[in-house]
Amino acid sequence: MARLARMELDPREEEQLRSAMSQMLGYVEKLNELDTKDVPPTAQVGDIGTAMRADEVTNHPAPDAMLANAPARDRNYFKVPKIIE
Repeated sequence: MARLARMELDPREEEQLRSAMSQMLGYVEKLNELDTKDVPPTAQVGDIGTAMRADEVTNHPAPDAMLANAPARDRNYFKVPKIIE
């Protein structure tokens, strides 16, 4: 796994990772023992709340306020140094 992640681990770290992975796989094996044949598939376990809201503008453009701290500006635009020739 460390090789796939391109991680360099010393032997102590490798053993810690091996132990942690073994514990995780043990937990997964316990979950696989559960009888879930009467449990319907679930895409969302909790109430999603207000997933949708009205599409309305709440921050009206204010160029002068937005550009108040700009080091340089050209009309209603930020002026930046040219970086492409």
